[in-house]
Amino acid sequence: MDIIHISAECYPAAKVGGLADVVGALPKYQSLLGHSATVIMPFYHGKFSKSNEFTVVFSGYARLGHANLAFNILKPVNNNLGYDLFFVDIPGLFDRENVYSYHDDTERFITFQIATLNWLNTLEKTPDVVHCHDQHTGFIPFMMSKVREYSRFEQVPSVFTIHNGQYQGQFGFDKLYFLPPFHSYFNGLVEWHNLINPLASAIKCAWRVTTVSPSYLDEITYEMKGMEELLRNERGKSYGILNGIDVEVWNPETDPMLEQNFGLKTLEQGKKACKDSLCNQFGLNPDKPLFTFIGRLVGEKGADVLPEVIYNVSKYNPGEQNILILGSGEKHIENSLLHLESEFKGSYCSYIGYNEKLSHMIYAGADFLLMPSRVEPCGLNQMYALRYGTIPIVRRTGGLRDTVIDIGDDGFGICHDQCSTFDIIHSIQRAKTLYKDKRTFKKVRKEIMQIDHSWNKAAAEYVELYQSLKL
Repeated sequence: MDIIHISAECYPAAKVGGLADVVGALPKYQSLLGHSATVIMPFYHGKFSKSNEFTVVFSGYARLGHANLAFNILKPVNNNLGYDLFFVDIPGLFDRENVYSYHDDTERFITFQIATLNWLNTLEKTPDVVHCHDQHTGFIPFMMSKVREYSRFEQVPSVFTIHNGQYQGQFGFDKLYFLPPFHSYFNGLVEWHNLINPLASAIKCAWRVTTVSPSYLDEITYEMKGMEELLRNERGKSYGILNGIDVEVWNPETDPMLEQNFGLKTLEQGKKACKDSLCNQFGLNPDKPLFTFIGRLVGEKGADVLPEVIYNVSKYNPGEQNILILGSGEKHIENSLLHLESEFKGSYCSYIGYNEKLSHMIYAGADFLLMPSRVEPCGLNQMYALRYGTIPIVRRTGGLRDTVIDIGDDGFGICHDQCSTFDIIHSIQRAKTLYKDKRTFKKVRKEIMQIDHSWNKAAAEYVELYQSLKL
């Protein structure tokens, strides 16, 4: 099959969150299954664009309302990703370092979608399926089926994956003219609750809708920022397919970012070397259990509870554990976490920012990973942790519910039900009890390293879904 993926992010070209990891891995595994997978994304002026060379394969124009904007389609000169990667370069809109959070994000991503379809419209070969990811590509299923200019794609199956339904991209009717001309009869296909909503439009217009875990699909039918009714109405064409991880990138036996590589047979000495190096870097005691958090410092991830958890655990159980935080996000959370460092020096540290190498080092060197998320559509961090022999401590929600079974239920992780200080501290206490039971602790670590969360299964499920849509 000829599969086109369209996304705002793709690792290693641009990454803000798990979307990039998914779009960077799924096409590779689909290619390994014998299919032709391609990714199309915007061309940001970040580290990837500055450190690679590109060739222009197409030049054209995209009309955004009354403006006619020039764009180029770029292809990397050297590509070892395992699939074709193309960039849509739109001067004035994407020649910036960051992916999101600009005042004109609506204009940026609508233009990206129009330019993408304009280019695909010139190609001799029509794809077998177009797979769109999150609201930044949400108008493509609509335009493929209802905009006369793109009528060539009317019978091309479209699949839309909701990676995080909290972000919907809605805007007022005053900007509806940004979209290519279409009959006003179809206005209802781009509208939800009196706003133009690309996420709602994709859910209505895509041939199939998927979420990144089965549990998340169930959850969003009763809690998704006012879109619950729509999800219930479209439930018949919706599927929950659990994400995987790229086991070539995330492999403790070959990971070049680790102090010492390790596998099942060298687990104890390898983890110890990685933990020793990590603790030495941050002035922590490697003999104590090391609890970590990696991710965005936002309420969605439960990060707002962390300062209180750290204070209580460190104040009332001094010297019993180490805590290390890696992430960035809301300033008041960042400031609260930084403020605690001086009070609990030697047992708590935080690194505010994004550091890919450090994240690999933490997965390898930590004993436990905290994920107290309020919302977690799938979660990849817990899968990375399992792969590196680090035991996840999670709230039962979304993909965390699907991937982590509590040790008290003959499982391998530690689970709690609420994103509360009490629940998290109770789970930490359980983890410390497990840590002291060295025999069981070692057994669990060996067990979790053997769990298969590779993309092989998920990639095959997506291909099966695509094939079911053949006319």
